[in-house]
Amino acid sequence: MADGYLQKTLKDCIDRRDFLKMMGMLGIGLATPAFATPLENLKFNKHLYKVSRTRPLMGTFVNITIMDPSKDKAEDALQRTFLEIENLTCIFNRHTDNTPIGQLNREGILRDVNPHIYKVMSRANHFYQLSQGAFDITVKPLIDLYKKSFTQTGNPPDAQKVKDILKLVDAKNVHYDRGEIRFLKDGVGITLDGIAKGYIVDKAAHSLEKAGIEHALINAGGDIKAIGDRGKGKPWRIAIRNPWEKDKNLEILSLANEAIATSGNYEVYFDREKLFHHIISPKTGYSPRLTTGVTVLAKAVTDADALSTATFIFEPKEGKRLIDSLSGAECLIVDQKGMKIRSSGWPVA
Repeated sequence: MADGYLQKTLKDCIDRRDFLKMMGMLGIGLATPAFATPLENLKFNKHLYKVSRTRPLMGTFVNITIMDPSKDKAEDALQRTFLEIENLTCIFNRHTDNTPIGQLNREGILRDVNPHIYKVMSRANHFYQLSQGAFDITVKPLIDLYKKSFTQTGNPPDAQKVKDILKLVDAKNVHYDRGEIRFLKDGVGITLDGIAKGYIVDKAAHSLEKAGIEHALINAGGDIKAIGDRGKGKPWRIAIRNPWEKDKNLEILSLANEAIATSGNYEVYFDREKLFHHIISPKTGYSPRLTTGVTVLAKAVTDADALSTATFIFEPKEGKRLIDSLSGAECLIVDQKGMKIRSSGWPVA
């Protein structure tokens, strides 16, 4: 039944070109490639074929690389996985009215909740509680306010408008269960941008594993999942890019059966100075200014995605304390001055 819903949702989605325009984090086009990217290797296991494809999806570029003894199996798995990503992307798209999230934001209620949405809502609530409200999916009214203000005037909204909209921002204003999602206040809206991409990448990885793929790497604009290694016990190597100098790297990570996600103020922003960007604090109503980028290492991309956003909201040292308090997660924080702050277990080469 779920597969039928996915196919119907994909069929009902808007034209691909319009969709790509809208699926940027704030509807302003493809996001700048994030600051984690695979390093290309020149030599591969001679017993494994390399199949790699890149497509524009989720407001960024998604690359899937598979290493497998069967080229045909790898090609088939890759095509099926891209279809899975397209289906799920349509479900979580908030930029059009004919998708579930679009309908919810328009009408304030959604019945017959898709199981994927329920799972992501549940996980989002977990991180809302864990971060004491730093990760909050109800920041959409603030994002809309900033987008409208900069589009119409070229300037940020005045302080009173921000203060007024802040009254709508609190995940406690959303009631949800498996049968219904309902807003408890007029004007509430949600965005799952800070967690849905990670969930989609995790589901894509699961799709590859179901197809028998043991060596693969999925990179969705810096949300990265490594399935196994790249053969013969050699890990996938990932470059953490310097946010100021794109041709330089901050660090190199080795991944095998792990995930990373990055949040940065340089990805999607409203002003040239990048003082106002897509990460907005649900506490203050403004974009945090003490942090430039956060990369989180975890087992699931869903978790790394949400935690990188939550960590960015905190001041750098507080963000480090949050990650240090958790089991199975590590982080690299780059502050506004370029200083690197690592959690206690961050792997240093």
